[in-house]
Amino acid sequence: MENSQNQNKVWGWGELALLYFPNISQKSATMQLLKWIRVSDDLVGQLEKSGWHPGKKYLTPRQKNYIVDHLGEP
Repeated sequence: MENSQNQNKVWGWGELALLYFPNISQKSATMQLLKWIRVSDDLVGQLEKSGWHPGKKYLTPRQKNYIVDHLGEP
């Protein structure tokens, strides 16, 4: 997933979710990824400290990295 172009990319929530759940709709993938994230208070805390909140449609590269570091590569 990582290459030089993706390191500084702003990620759409649905775009990242589809990498984790490629065989379902974007809406379902987004909801499932959010469920996975909410299981971890540490991950939610990291994301919130970096400015994320539920309903936000885009992720900064740092926020995306927090998710991938916690959940593993999609």
